[in-house]
Amino acid sequence: MRTLAFLYAILMAAPVLAESFDRPIPQAQSATAELWFAIGSLAMIAALAFVQWLVARR
Repeated sequence: MRTLAFLYAILMAAPVLAESFDRPIPQAQSATAELWFAIGSLAMIAALAFVQWLVARR
């Protein structure tokens, strides 16, 4: 029985049964994504400028 279990474990772990890795293909950004990124970037710059102004007042 141990031999049968050992043989079963070896056969189930055989690399022949493994599937090959398919590399993901990167997708291009849409115009909507670029617009939201630009809005987010401008908001971040505005927030940093506001914090700089707030700190300089003290």
